[in-house]
Amino acid sequence: MRPMFLLPRVFLGGLVLFAIAVMLYGVLARYVLLPVTDWLDWDQPNFFWVEEVGETTLAWLTMIGAAIAVKERSHFALNLITHHLTERAQTGLHILHNLLIAGFGGLIAWFGYKLVLLNISLTSPALEMSLGWLYATTVVGGILMALFALDAARKPAGPGHTFADVRE
Repeated sequence: MRPMFLLPRVFLGGLVLFAIAVMLYGVLARYVLLPVTDWLDWDQPNFFWVEEVGETTLAWLTMIGAAIAVKERSHFALNLITHHLTERAQTGLHILHNLLIAGFGGLIAWFGYKLVLLNISLTSPALEMSLGWLYATTVVGGILMALFALDAARKPAGPGHTFADVRE
């Protein structure tokens, strides 16, 4: 597997582990540390940033996961009449299908870029992090979707293959 296709999977795995650690800290802080600090009359731990980090991580997980799903062709597909078409028509439909996905990914990236520019000066309440980082997920995810769909479009469907069968 080429590094271009391996890197998003590694990044996604790291994001999952990071999200789990952050959410576990949030639960620990809210239900264990907070009562202990109240009982000892200490300052309460600050765990309000956990929600913002979790939301941002979820957005990155969603967009990169969607791009990986395009690469691995794991999205839902229903082949009702494509198997009745000629081999040439199936190949054309395969290419058209992937070009539409690439166009959709490009559209997502373009509008995401406009959202980044619009919101880059705004900050989140707890972390005071630029909201551009949140909307950058659409840019990265859209570009990856477009690249993965274009890569799939150049691979022929071949005889006996359906849309769901074309994998590396």
